[in-house]
Amino acid sequence: MLILALDGSGPRVAAALWQPGQPARHLAQDAAQGHAALLPALVERLLAEAGQPHPDAVAASIGPGGFTGLRAALALAQGLAMGFGCPAIGVTVGEALAAAVPDLVRAARPVWAVTDSKRGHWFLERFAPGEDAALAPPEPVFPDALPQPPGPVAVAGDRAAALAARLLARGDQALLTDSRRPDPAAVARVATWRLGGRIAPRAAQPLYVDAPSVRPPA
Repeated sequence: MLILALDGSGPRVAAALWQPGQPARHLAQDAAQGHAALLPALVERLLAEAGQPHPDAVAASIGPGGFTGLRAALALAQGLAMGFGCPAIGVTVGEALAAAVPDLVRAARPVWAVTDSKRGHWFLERFAPGEDAALAPPEPVFPDALPQPPGPVAVAGDRAAALAARLLARGDQALLTDSRRPDPAAVARVATWRLGGRIAPRAAQPLYVDAPSVRPPA
């Protein structure tokens, strides 16, 4: 099963072609803005270099993340899926971060995936040991009011170092992992779990935790 996976949730655009048991073809470019123009060009290059394969599904990270980047990646994923005649699969940022943690670590510890909201708080997605699906949807948490972990936890995400430091400072045990931002190969891996019925299906639609910062006029 060949998956084309996209990520535009943060200050980088990335795409990968991945199938179980094979090394991923992967391209990425740092991008503080301009995701809508950069990501299609990146995907075009990736497909050309791979010989124009026909993926079995297109997957994309759905959030939490930057509004514009998420919308650009998801619109592209939906358009490509329509063109290829295949499913478009949604994967949360936390799911992708957790899937990139080594399996032995995921089996032994809960995984907490944490990302910066850019609004003074973090987004936290929690996974029980050995579980691929999160215990609950991503939740906003404040750094000085973190929930109590059930025991030693593995932490991932762009705020993982800060989270681990705060947990350790109050006497909790935390293992800092190398999974810091969503890897499109991990997005693809989660998509195969969805397609295979290992975890629940999810549409390629944006996931927002916070309310919009800009509202239309009344």
